Amino acid sequence: MSTEARVVVVPQEENQPLEVVDLTLPDPGPHQVVVRQFASGVCHSQLHTIHNARHAPQILGHESTGEVLAAGELVTDLTPGDTVMVTWVPKDQAQARRQGGAISLDLPDGRTATTINVFTWATHTIADEMYVVKVPHDIDRESDSIIGCAVITGAGAVLHTANVQRGDSVAIIGVGGVGLSAVAAAAHLGADPIIAVDLDDNKLDFAKRFGATHGVNAAEVDPVATVRELTANSEQFDILRQPVAGVDYAFDCIGRAVTMRQVSEMIRSGEFGLSKGGTAVLVGVPQTPIELDSRHMFIGERSYICSLGGSCSPAEDLPRFIEWHRRGVLDLDALVTQRYSIDDIGQAVDDLENGRVAGRSILVFD
Repeated sequence: MSTEARVVVVPQEENQPLEVVDLTLPDPGPHQVVVRQFASGVCHSQLHTIHNARHAPQILGHESTGEVLAAGELVTDLTPGDTVMVTWVPKDQAQARRQGGAISLDLPDGRTATTINVFTWATHTIADEMYVVKVPHDIDRESDSIIGCAVITGAGAVLHTANVQRGDSVAIIGVGGVGLSAVAAAAHLGADPIIAVDLDDNKLDFAKRFGATHGVNAAEVDPVATVRELTANSEQFDILRQPVAGVDYAFDCIGRAVTMRQVSEMIRSGEFGLSKGGTAVLVGVPQTPIELDSRHMFIGERSYICSLGGSCSPAEDLPRFIEWHRRGVLDLDALVTQRYSIDDIGQAVDDLENGRVAGRSILVFD
């Protein structure tokens, strides 16, 4: 069975516009499925691929909704007609331990485009079954398309990586699609306060719609000092007999050097002899190494951990977050703020790169 597809391709040469290429997908291999796509999220992390040097053309996107058209002979739990979500995180332990997943596509002009796992900026995709999860037929085809990255990354970091509990204090740097998902999860779990940090007042106001209790504009004030002022406790003291200040958990949903350091400085010290300090959680993809103040971390018994894909198991967590959307816990209809056709991918990327996307943007194919 041949499947015609339109696929966004990043040329090998730097500083060239994205291409939309018409091609024929190969038949699925033993563990692969072909998916007709409904919609795909446009993730900020894809800008790294677009702007970094590469050895071959690249195909992009890693979160979508769609319908299975064909399945390989060894695929065990997916059949043609199934409604599915495509994600970049292996859906369960058994799948994660199996080798495979990388995709190469032969382009009509003789080039070969590659991805290490999936591509969803396309009308149709072919993917290893490890990245494809069967979901109910009645999902929201458009809004739910961002669950496979934005939601599992942000909400998963709060729910799984940090294991935030009711009454914990939280700061979240960067309130785009991932950060807003983290805000909504923290609110659902009963965190208080929930301090959103960004450079845009409109985004900070938008974050309050998802449960943020405070907004801190890092372009106008020192975000570390402000977070510590908002959380100072004059009745608790650290080993140096200084009042405890800072949040229980600080999430960096950006991954820049300055924000990676700021989350380590926003977390509280432990109360000497009674409790450990706060935890900084790196969620955004880091682009540079950093140095941390080891004495600051040690004296306060603070921790710094990383969250890749929200520590999620998609087979369990995608249905969980679909249900959160249905119950109004996670307002994905509001979080998806822009929709584009595949032919408008250049505009979608430009809007994302220049801060014109308040929440998450998507490509709509169906």
